[in-house]
Amino acid sequence: MKTSILRRFWVGISAAVIAFYATVINRCRIVGAEQIAEQGGVLFVSNHISAYDTVILPAMILKCRPWKMVWAPAKEELFANPLLGVLFRSWGAFPVKRGRDLRAGKELGRLLKDDAVMLFPEGTRHKDGRLGPGNRGVGKLIYEHQPVVIPVSLSGLNRWRLGAWGQQATISFGAPLDCSDLFELEDKKSTHVLIVERVMAAIGVGIDAQDQY
Repeated sequence: MKTSILRRFWVGISAAVIAFYATVINRCRIVGAEQIAEQGGVLFVSNHISAYDTVILPAMILKCRPWKMVWAPAKEELFANPLLGVLFRSWGAFPVKRGRDLRAGKELGRLLKDDAVMLFPEGTRHKDGRLGPGNRGVGKLIYEHQPVVIPVSLSGLNRWRLGAWGQQATISFGAPLDCSDLFELEDKKSTHVLIVERVMAAIGVGIDAQDQY
């Protein structure tokens, strides 16, 4: 998607400030940054453990894709406040209705051709850090558009508190997920489930590996 230079500048500066807060004031460690492609369409799929995820993860991605955009669907309730709605949109978020939102699905498909998109397949936060099941719709999205899929594993952010400093967290970017064998299967519910299960398994592997760092 074409984005104005002014908007890219705003996003880049905002991301730099957030990254400073995450990595200097606090101790957010990045693992596997080399997996982040600088160009092209890519889908980042992550576990969801904190409200911090939605701002810190894209900031870390933008460290490797400077002056780009990271687009992300968000529940439409977040846009009820006009001022916050403008702010969220300026950062690349766009509203999604509960249930099946065909327009949002088409928008995601269009963005995945050339841009970076961030999704939380669980669809809700798990503040205790446990990994929940993925939404079948994410599997369908991947099947239909076959983007480069990067699993992301977050830990520690669910223990962060606003105003504190020196807090630790880890963000791990895994290798691109190979779903080529699943793309050969019939386009149906069971196939979409298999894809999202593979996504969640890859996220889980990253979480388990963080204990070894």
